[in-house]
Amino acid sequence: MAKAMVLILLFCILMVSPSAANTIGVNWGVLSTHPIHPSFVVQMLKDNGIQKVKLFDADSWTVNTLAGTGIEVMLGIPNYQLQRLANKYSHAKDWVQQNVTKHLYEGGVDIKYVAVGNEPFLKSYNGSFLKSTFPALQNIQKALDEAGHGDQIKATVPLNADVYESASNKPSDGKFRNDIKDLMTDMVKYLKSINSVLVVNIYPFLCLYQNSYFPKEFAFFDGGANPVQDKNISYTNVFDANYDTLVWTLKKAGVPDLKIVVGEVGWPTDGDKNANFQSAQKFYDGLFKKLASNKGTPLRPGGLDVYLFGLIDENAKSIQPGNFERHWGIFTYDGKPKFPMDLSGKGNGKLLVPVKGVQYLESQWCVLKEDMKDNSLVGQNMDYACSLGDCTSLTKGSSCSQLDERHRTSYAFNMYFQINDQSVEACDFQGLATITKTNATVGNCLFPIQIVSAGHSLNLASAATSFVVTLLILFSLL
Repeated sequence: MAKAMVLILLFCILMVSPSAANTIGVNWGVLSTHPIHPSFVVQMLKDNGIQKVKLFDADSWTVNTLAGTGIEVMLGIPNYQLQRLANKYSHAKDWVQQNVTKHLYEGGVDIKYVAVGNEPFLKSYNGSFLKSTFPALQNIQKALDEAGHGDQIKATVPLNADVYESASNKPSDGKFRNDIKDLMTDMVKYLKSINSVLVVNIYPFLCLYQNSYFPKEFAFFDGGANPVQDKNISYTNVFDANYDTLVWTLKKAGVPDLKIVVGEVGWPTDGDKNANFQSAQKFYDGLFKKLASNKGTPLRPGGLDVYLFGLIDENAKSIQPGNFERHWGIFTYDGKPKFPMDLSGKGNGKLLVPVKGVQYLESQWCVLKEDMKDNSLVGQNMDYACSLGDCTSLTKGSSCSQLDERHRTSYAFNMYFQINDQSVEACDFQGLATITKTNATVGNCLFPIQIVSAGHSLNLASAATSFVVTLLILFSLL
């Protein structure tokens, strides 16, 4: 049994795509068709005492709203920009001037890190960013230093946990992936030399998603799983085992004390049989209690630096990794908390403060006509609606998977209708659909009404910029 557990642990590691409240950060992504206005989101962060935020770009519309809040910020540089920043140092200087220096004034933005790329060494990228990431990292840090920011702001690279592995299936045999071993060794030594941190994303959920034989309880923190023994250490959850595999890896690379920051960790709530509110709440409850204990992991005792993934559901994210990708938020698309959470880890679970000021479109839905006679057109129109809308909640094991065919079709039509701002033209589908004022929600399957987009109603120019950036990021993931 122990041997089987160790093998399962290796599979997971290889396949992974102060008070606790003060050490917990959040990832704030904006890949949404209808983003909430950044100022509303920032107020929600303040209301909930969240003091750190990690961004995936440096869009001024978002960053400006963080000025004067005291919230610590990790700016992001998308992967598609890495080659340009690596090719010319002047480009890195310009980036720092435009995206860092301009925000550093009295009462400005508290920038702590610049994240150069996002998981650029994923195997699925087929080496696309292997040559550009490290030079881009060096150029950005050099530009920060020359601008006089280097003592306070450090460049780093958020990495997926697939950059390290264990040949013998145990954390103690951790090492960098063979194809990037030399590159990673040079990079972590550089991070140590500039007094920066290594950012790694760890996802216990993916262990369940990618391996049907993975023991479910090992993904959580409550000790319900059979432990994995490594030397004199008994591991009771995959997070600790994965983290300590990296600790061993860094030790062998010659930087045993390089600080580790968990850039992303969380649990999705839809889009897969294991992605639901109950499992997510169980995972977060265990994680917060662990963080509050300040025990760390067996090889790195003490407090952990962690960013939750993610803040708000994003309905425009790529679903290539899985349908759950659009459901990582601890808040729904409209800024409502999904379930009680206690960031302090003291067991006093209560709903977080929602985003205030959100407005909704009219209370109407697009559904399949009751008197529809020609079934031959339904399939192709539903496929069309899902290809341009979001039907991830209809997939097997998801929140709306039990709907009958009529309601499944209505769900798809409505999602397309809402994403297109309830345009009359978006509820036709060759005459199959109609607009109704009767709430179309079926049981626990919510037929949502979309919010008034911040970009549409409050800042068209910034929304356009955000949309272009979103497209570029999506293309970089293809």
